[in-house]
Amino acid sequence: MTDVDVVIVGSGIGGLVAGALLARYGWRSLVCESHDTPGGAAHGFTHQGFHFDTGPSFYCGLSDPASWNPLRQVLDVLGETVEAIAYDPLGHYHFPEGTLPVYRKSVDYQRAIAQFTPTGAVEYAQFEAPLLALYEALRRIPTLALRADWRLIPVLLRQYPGALLRLLPHLSLIQGAAGEVMDARVQDPWVRRLIDLECFLLSGLKAAGTVTPEISVMLGERANSVVDYPIGGSEALVNALVRGLTRWGGQLRLKAPVAQICLQNGQVSGVRLQSGEQISAPVVISNATLWDTYQTLIAPEDLPASLQQQAQSTAAVDSFMHLHLGLRAEGLEGLTGHHVVVHHADQDITAPGNTCMISIPSVWDAALAPSGHHVLHAYTLEPFDGWERNAQYGAQKQARVASLYRAVERVIPDWRDRQVVERIGTPLTHARYLRRYRGTYGPAIAAGQGQFPSCKTPIRGLFRVGDSTLPGIGVPAVAASGILCANTLVSPQQTAELLAEVGL
Repeated sequence: MTDVDVVIVGSGIGGLVAGALLARYGWRSLVCESHDTPGGAAHGFTHQGFHFDTGPSFYCGLSDPASWNPLRQVLDVLGETVEAIAYDPLGHYHFPEGTLPVYRKSVDYQRAIAQFTPTGAVEYAQFEAPLLALYEALRRIPTLALRADWRLIPVLLRQYPGALLRLLPHLSLIQGAAGEVMDARVQDPWVRRLIDLECFLLSGLKAAGTVTPEISVMLGERANSVVDYPIGGSEALVNALVRGLTRWGGQLRLKAPVAQICLQNGQVSGVRLQSGEQISAPVVISNATLWDTYQTLIAPEDLPASLQQQAQSTAAVDSFMHLHLGLRAEGLEGLTGHHVVVHHADQDITAPGNTCMISIPSVWDAALAPSGHHVLHAYTLEPFDGWERNAQYGAQKQARVASLYRAVERVIPDWRDRQVVERIGTPLTHARYLRRYRGTYGPAIAAGQGQFPSCKTPIRGLFRVGDSTLPGIGVPAVAASGILCANTLVSPQQTAELLAEVGL
């Protein structure tokens, strides 16, 4: 039996942040990962010399010491750095009506929007203004100072009274939806669709369902910091967190799937691995989804009825189709790295296959592909229902990946002649390698219809992090969830001392 202070189930970014920060605080921290590669949805893989990201590809502030990005703050505290390349424009949105370049600075972006709709560009500026003001107020409180219990209040009052005063005029926005801001300021149908698209790319929901602080922080970081890509891909960020974990005495165990979170008399006592090994710990942090934690990792007799109801009543965003391509790059000079293709204006942007995301990170980091080649990752929402590994599986893959083929063709018309590698992933692939319930993108918790749950649970010693906890979906959000959890497990004084060390 192994004896540690805390076991973290899963090595997604939320789990690694929580584990590494607790190790920084002096805890004996052990992260157990079922896969042979850390990172969860942010892990990468290599095939025939091409290195592919499997999930996130868009980052802000990694190379900016003044960035509010929670992940950047964590890396600073751990003493780790990641080299990143800044770029602008961010990429392009390809609508049926034409292609919109997406610029970092608001004035440049509004000028590009004006090429489609001059009136809409003015309305977009009116939409953006209160969100940027909210960001300016939020950024004065470091994410690294936050926690998920009542002791946050005296911390904020004592250390950040000025920031709290700046937040007061924006309180109505904090609890609201981006759709409310849009409805009050934007009538142009094209710009409304653009805003819905940007919210969807961020949260999996359109503006009516996206909480205002989420889109506020995205727009604020985009306009005030830098947009950059980590050299080595998302895996470089994961590796930096792993280095930070081990630097401060924590451990990572790969190919160590947790079969059960163990309880005694309603209190967490540790975990049992699928191998049968028992690991004793008074605290367990689950980086698994809400559904996997409560419906798989905890025995039914140990699960309070309230948590069972929470899992059953929380809707999930669909899973994905993935297309990974290795392409010959000759003649593609000037190619940008991010593209979003919306196939049909008369279909909802959330309809599976209608909105396709494309990332070509070798535009910035040529080492991700063999010399003279590019690596490309395209993905789109795809429901989990109806997928089985049977005789029709191959034909079904080809049928459902067709929208991604068309999207890639919009960006690189002759891609078929350039292709040297192809890998297709389905919702079954997503669920298998990430061990995620139905391969989901995360909870479909719309603003005004519920809140993401805290890292704390009714089970003593059990905590959760990741995209099914506050503050929600996306790399900054899951990093923040790890911060909130770790800080809640230590005293405010310990956090204050840590902040003082790094000058926050």
